[in-house]
Amino acid sequence: MQRCLSALIVSCLVLASAPASRAQPPALVTVAQVVEKQNAIGGHTFVGTVEPSRRSTIGSAVSGRVIELRVNKGDRVKKDQPLAQILTKQLDIQILVARAERDLRAEELREMENGSRPDEIKQAIAQTEMTRSANEYAQSRLKRTRGLRENNVASEDQLLDDIRLANVAQQNLFASEANLALIKEGPRPEKIAQARARLLAAEEEVNRLLDQLEKHTIKAWFDGYVVKEHTETGQWIMSGDPVVEVVEVDEVEVEVMVLENYLPHLTIGSTAQVEITALPQRMFEGRVTHVVPQADVRSRSFPVQVRVKNQMLPDGQVLIRPGMFTRVTLPVEAKPSILLVPKDALVLGGPDPVVFVVDNNPMAPGKQMCRPVAVKSGVAFDSMIEVSGPLQAGQTVVIEGNERLRPGQEVIVGGGGQVSK
Repeated sequence: MQRCLSALIVSCLVLASAPASRAQPPALVTVAQVVEKQNAIGGHTFVGTVEPSRRSTIGSAVSGRVIELRVNKGDRVKKDQPLAQILTKQLDIQILVARAERDLRAEELREMENGSRPDEIKQAIAQTEMTRSANEYAQSRLKRTRGLRENNVASEDQLLDDIRLANVAQQNLFASEANLALIKEGPRPEKIAQARARLLAAEEEVNRLLDQLEKHTIKAWFDGYVVKEHTETGQWIMSGDPVVEVVEVDEVEVEVMVLENYLPHLTIGSTAQVEITALPQRMFEGRVTHVVPQADVRSRSFPVQVRVKNQMLPDGQVLIRPGMFTRVTLPVEAKPSILLVPKDALVLGGPDPVVFVVDNNPMAPGKQMCRPVAVKSGVAFDSMIEVSGPLQAGQTVVIEGNERLRPGQEVIVGGGGQVSK
């Protein structure tokens, strides 16, 4: 009697579900088998929080008044993009003066390096000829006066006066000849070196002021997003004061705390599966980049950093944002065996991933139907991923065409797939 009652209940359930099943046409799917891997390193899940790969509080290198804040919170910025401008009027005047001084020193050096002009040499030659003629006249006059003095015709005072004039004329000739030689030779190398040093000092002063001018424009050091504003237009800031805070999120980092007994199985570069609570329809793959060698003495756990590549949205924002709660599965737990399915078998969007298992339809011989099985995902092995749940090795799961399947829907297996018995 009890068997008859049970059979009647099953028959009623099948008949009740029959119209819904007939409402869905058979779906063409591709399948693969659940694989069992022996003595494997399985996954263990840890919780973490998304952090930016870089965070920088960009400050001012100079003191001054902010005349323009060019970004707002949430803006995406590029490397070297101006973020704020500090008043530069006094500095602009100093740069004009320094450039004029540099130009003056450059012309002085050019004048020395060019040497004496031909007209200057001609003038010196003419001056030397004049002093030579004057000297010859003075020497001839002195000779004549000495002869007259010997005959007592000229006085002693006249002789002394002519001697003095002759000496002056001779010294003028020496000075003119020396001046001509200097003019022909040009400036001394030491003078040219001094002029070159003065020019270099003037150029460096201009460079120093230009460097100061550049520091008055505060720029981004990398691509990222502005997350904080620390100043406003019109505010006076001191050297070292913060202006904005920028984070880099083209790649993000998730830090999880891993207990010490799991560390022997963890290596840099290991693949990690990252689930983000706010993005239930997506699963992300990351890489272990750092294992901090200092544990928290209370929990005996080590910080492990996982790097995940972010995705850009059409509106210029990013999909993964700092502060999001995550679950990270790391290959750290030795297990006697694990079950693997192709990554494409997972259907996301619910509280847990689902795989569709293909079975023979007991009510329609020769037909196949699908049923959803909730699983927990683990670590990835190339195109396969670890799963745990009510599955067995050898069962057949859908890997293509599973996005629109409904529980109990009839399926047609393509690609040579086989249904488990």
